[in-house]
Amino acid sequence: MTEPANDQKRLTIEERQAFGKSLRKRLARSSHGEWQPSADRPDPIALLQEQDSGRLENLLPIKYGRMLESPFAFLRGSAVVMASDLAGSPVTGIKVVLCGDAHLSNFGIFATPERNLVFDINDFDEAYPGPWEWDLKRLAASAVVAGRENGFSEKTCRKLARITARTYREAMQRFAQTAILDVWYYHVDVDSVLAVFDKYATSSKKIVKKTVTKARARTTARTFQKLTETVNGKRQFINTPPLVVRLSDLLTQEEKQRVTEQDVENAWSEYVQSLPKERHRLLARFRVTDTALRVGGVGSVGTRCAIALLEGDAEHDAIILQQKEAGTSALEPYLDQQEFSSQAQRIVFGQRLMQAASDIFLGWNRGALTDREYYWRQLKDQKGSFSMQALDEKGMGSYLGVCGVCLARAHARSGDAAAISGYLGNGEVFDKAVSRFAMAYADQTERDYQALVSAIDKGQIIAQTGI
Repeated sequence: MTEPANDQKRLTIEERQAFGKSLRKRLARSSHGEWQPSADRPDPIALLQEQDSGRLENLLPIKYGRMLESPFAFLRGSAVVMASDLAGSPVTGIKVVLCGDAHLSNFGIFATPERNLVFDINDFDEAYPGPWEWDLKRLAASAVVAGRENGFSEKTCRKLARITARTYREAMQRFAQTAILDVWYYHVDVDSVLAVFDKYATSSKKIVKKTVTKARARTTARTFQKLTETVNGKRQFINTPPLVVRLSDLLTQEEKQRVTEQDVENAWSEYVQSLPKERHRLLARFRVTDTALRVGGVGSVGTRCAIALLEGDAEHDAIILQQKEAGTSALEPYLDQQEFSSQAQRIVFGQRLMQAASDIFLGWNRGALTDREYYWRQLKDQKGSFSMQALDEKGMGSYLGVCGVCLARAHARSGDAAAISGYLGNGEVFDKAVSRFAMAYADQTERDYQALVSAIDKGQIIAQTGI
């Protein structure tokens, strides 16, 4: 993928901030509060069904069943809808590498290669260079939708959106003055998250501690014990259809015969070659002993997601890797086209660029059976996510504050933090505008959710709930 253009690289910090400030003459910060669906707005259900093309049809009812749970669940699975809407929104023209799906449940806890727990963005399937405003507006809108679902007042929900924008703005100001290398080194560890809750949301601190404890317990060994069993002396994945199905049970005889051992070896080699060379030595000590299809999160349901069991020489030496199908970013149709070798490499590039620390097994290849592009990572490596329903008003505000900082850091690594901070300024004009947008777009999300409910009631879409 090519780097986002940045014409301000040779200017001083003060000059780049002045450039950002000058953009207000062309685009007032208050204009970011505008949201009104266009007369020719695409049908949101049609957009979702268009994205289903090429996915596994038998799993799509699970996707829509999960989206049916609530407006927030709908938002999680409808990045393609919001991308279409944001395409017509006002932007400054300053580009970063976007997460592309920066709702508040796509942040969480995970372990760094040094085995430290950090909090950061954790989903990059839609990553693409584009306007920094898009990520922030999606995060703020998700705050309002989630807040309403928790029964918070409209005043509180508006405040949550403002907190999201304010913490992003203030963090971007700090990153604009920070040495480039220090921005890259910056990370939010779990102790910092606990300290934020201890100061601003004591009532929710127990929830945070419980989330951290669960994340620490999700070790490779525990995942291995939970997902596998020994049958006739051989370790294999436990079948729990439709969520986990061993590929040996899923593939037809014709499919098994069509793919040779050499095809599988070539696909595996391509993945290994995408990793730094020292990882080749590491993976050479393991062998793939079983594989299974595994249903992913809301937006990923229907894509080809698999898990692979890798075993070493000793019984306790085992790794479970996840292989996820990489499709076209939901943002791509609305942005300047970028060059990249594959969709999977686009995702890996975005993750490595935006995350403070990334999985050592993060790589990509083309599948032997499907000829589709995939990226790889370790499964459930001390990962933890916060339950939005369990957070009270102060707890969600504190959580969103941390999310805003992480998003600003991610954008500062790929874009011009000084220009963005110059545009944002020190006052609350932009914060208030984003909160107005978030409230209006939350209304739109609820209308789109009702459109899904109606489509399901009419039999236009099949939904399978409870899975």
